[in-house]
Amino acid sequence: MSPTRLLVLGVVRMYGKAHGYQVRRELLTWSADRWANVQPGSIYHALKKMAAEGLLEAVAEEPDGRGPDRVAYRLTDDGESEFVVRLSQMLSELGENDAQNAFGFAAALTFLTCLPRRRTISLLQHRLTQMEGQLASVRHVLGHGTEWGQPAHVNELYRLWAANVSATMEWVRNLVKRLEEGEYVMADDPGRSFGEPPR
Repeated sequence: MSPTRLLVLGVVRMYGKAHGYQVRRELLTWSADRWANVQPGSIYHALKKMAAEGLLEAVAEEPDGRGPDRVAYRLTDDGESEFVVRLSQMLSELGENDAQNAFGFAAALTFLTCLPRRRTISLLQHRLTQMEGQLASVRHVLGHGTEWGQPAHVNELYRLWAANVSATMEWVRNLVKRLEEGEYVMADDPGRSFGEPPR
């Protein structure tokens, strides 16, 4: 699932029901076009596509007389399941490429609090395990890079990659620690967590 689809599902879920303009305005106020590569036109496309897939359903919205009638959407039961599954995957799994991985992880972090605390910690620990494997692979290449004929300066790319992975791992470890210490209101905590649908 693309970061756009997860964010659109999350915003509709957060509002209970929302029309395209509301979703677009919310995501643009978060600057999601910068950190998740969400394009305004892709928001409307995602709404229509997910409605066709049965993840969203159109609901009647009372006209307010101030503008054109808008189609509002709400999550179906399948949409709620899809949101939770994709949120969990984007928190725990490394993507196919670095850009998609970064955008997906950023989108998942936005709705981090929509999951129970222990589940979130477990997903992040799974991500750390994968990153440890990734770092070991990069270090192996750095140790043996010239043996397979690459120019020596290409090692700088691997050093950069290793530095990025190491820094991100440290940040994820600190996030796990903060969650273990009770920071943030999570889905299974008393009170209303960010992204929780209205009651």
